[in-house]
Amino acid sequence: MLRINILGLIVLFLFSLSSVRAAVTYDDKAIIINGNRRILISGSIHYPRSTPEMWPDIIQTAKNGGLDVIQTYVFWDGHEPSPGTYNFEGRFDIIKFIKLVQQAGLYVNLRIGPYACAEWNFGGFPVWLKYVPGIEFRTDNQPFKAAMQGFVEKIVSMMKSENLFEPQGGPIIMSQIENEYGPIEWEIGAPGKAYSAWAAKMAVGLDIGVPWIMCKQETAPDPMIDTCNGFYCEGFTPNKPYKPKMWTEVWSGWYTQFGGAIPYRPAEDLAFSVARFVQNNGSFFNYYMYHGGTNFGRTSGRFIATSYNFDAPLDEYGLPNEPKWSHLTNLHKAIKQCEPALVSSYPIVTWPGNNQEVHVFKSQSGACAAFLSNYDPTFAAKLTFQNMEYDLPPWSISILPDCKTEVYNTAKISFKGSKAKMTTVSSGFSWQSYTENTPSADDKDTLAMQNLWEQVNVTRDSSDYLWYLTQVEIASDEGFLKSGEWPLLTAMSAGHVLHVFINGRLSGTVYGSLDNPKLTYNGKVNLRAGINKISLLSVAVGLPNVGLHYETWNAGVLGPVTLSGLNEGTADLTKQTWTYKVGTKGESLKLDSIAGSSSVQWVEGSLLAKKTPLTWYKTRFDAPTGNDSLGIDMLGMTKGEIWINGESIGRHWPGYTVKGKCNDDCNYAGTFTETKCLTGCGQPSQRWYHVPRSWLKESGNMLVVFEEWGGDPSGISLVKRTA
Repeated sequence: MLRINILGLIVLFLFSLSSVRAAVTYDDKAIIINGNRRILISGSIHYPRSTPEMWPDIIQTAKNGGLDVIQTYVFWDGHEPSPGTYNFEGRFDIIKFIKLVQQAGLYVNLRIGPYACAEWNFGGFPVWLKYVPGIEFRTDNQPFKAAMQGFVEKIVSMMKSENLFEPQGGPIIMSQIENEYGPIEWEIGAPGKAYSAWAAKMAVGLDIGVPWIMCKQETAPDPMIDTCNGFYCEGFTPNKPYKPKMWTEVWSGWYTQFGGAIPYRPAEDLAFSVARFVQNNGSFFNYYMYHGGTNFGRTSGRFIATSYNFDAPLDEYGLPNEPKWSHLTNLHKAIKQCEPALVSSYPIVTWPGNNQEVHVFKSQSGACAAFLSNYDPTFAAKLTFQNMEYDLPPWSISILPDCKTEVYNTAKISFKGSKAKMTTVSSGFSWQSYTENTPSADDKDTLAMQNLWEQVNVTRDSSDYLWYLTQVEIASDEGFLKSGEWPLLTAMSAGHVLHVFINGRLSGTVYGSLDNPKLTYNGKVNLRAGINKISLLSVAVGLPNVGLHYETWNAGVLGPVTLSGLNEGTADLTKQTWTYKVGTKGESLKLDSIAGSSSVQWVEGSLLAKKTPLTWYKTRFDAPTGNDSLGIDMLGMTKGEIWINGESIGRHWPGYTVKGKCNDDCNYAGTFTETKCLTGCGQPSQRWYHVPRSWLKESGNMLVVFEEWGGDPSGISLVKRTA
């Protein structure tokens, strides 16, 4: 029988008074929905990372995979791009997404946050928030709390007006305030504790009628449920004995960064971690991600690739990632067979041998379920249970829903499936090109200022690009003009990419990485007698999404910028007049759009620019027949952005190839980390870029590519993804 916890009953009673009818409650063994005790299986699907046309199939495939719940963040920057101006259309139509989940017969865990992290640009915060006077993010700061509360109330009000909370007949059975705040609270101390207490009180006061959670928040105050995130959470216990054991992020893999290898997590280990959690009284687990999707446009965080595949059970294109999808589907069936015993009893645990463990659940009604574990990462085991012998591979758990018959083992994959592959369906496009010149200081949309300015402070993240323009005068008697030993230009930048142009010609490029975004350009520069133009194109590759007070982090050329090897020695250019231009000319002309593309003279044929920096390419193509998922193979290009019919596919950077050591056939057994299993070394971090079918017309589709460094578009092709 379940233990009766008087304090827990009091908390649940008080919680039930806060809503009209508390249809969602809990105890330490289960989530209880309308009186039904449940072990809930959930998966993260982020609505902006796919298109509305993709949502029904993705949601249905998730249901077919055994999910009960869909979990998503709410992305503040997408919904409130400027203060008081809201967007709930297209990929940000969250109401439509939630209603589709409901129509499929699934529940929703709505992680309002509104801080998301999620490898998303600025962690999901709108950039204008950074410039609210006196603001400090995620602490006991009145301007931040006022803005945060306003947005949370906006979302809750919308959900209530559409009757989307479970007590109203809707699918939302729980919600989250803040996100992984525990480590931040620990670092900042008292202001952090005050802030988290305020956030919890504010959330409860919104009276949504379903439980609130705080993930990675050991100090979460009642009635908040603290939850676990990680690769493994079997040892996690909530901070009060009457709260359910919840795992809000079962990391199905890891994200891909530009310049990094592609991480993957073996299906056997992922299943092992889930089974181990459930046998240790786990009530709710959620795969992060179940479908990762695509970072369309400029939504990815700093150095995060456009693909957010995450080695999820459903791949970036919405197709089953085999064998992971089928293997987990079978796991979910086994867990559901065990559910009557799991939700109504505590396990009897025994240890029959070294690295062996048995959990047996028996209910008063006679239900019985057993989990047989072999934790040895090297050796298989023969485990005797109730006079029967079971073969357990290394690092595996067998599930016996009747305490007799093994229906599932985490290391025994019954359906291998086939890996999805990319096949060319269209190539040899007829390209046109348009090449920009470096801007001049007297252009009408430039701004002259003393000293060097931080990039986002100037751009407000309206573009990845900021030009830093200045000039130096070289006297005719400079020694290097005769010796040919050109001066050395040194420019220090807070990141992320820097292209150096001297008198309109590309002199060199440097770029950072996720681990070290800062960079220094050191290069000999070809200067001539008279006035020389120095043009520095600083490029941001997404804004930071995680870290203590990341709103204070910088990007762009902050200096010093020096020129050495002159008669005078070294000249400091840092404090002289610099002229700034936000964005590229092509962006201002909207060359990615059908209307804007006619505003310049394109060239083709023998005049087509190849391997030329600051070049725009344009072509037309017809959509291939069928319903196969589509992508663009960008091999041969370097760095920039891609558009289809005016819709931004995202940043491309195949010029950033992966260095290091990979292991395409990684052993599933043993503790997993994000660097254990890697593939793609020697290849671009990302070669293929997802093209949603709904963005295409039957014929005459316009593909536009902007190239920073210069590539050869003849290698670009349209591909289909099939399994």
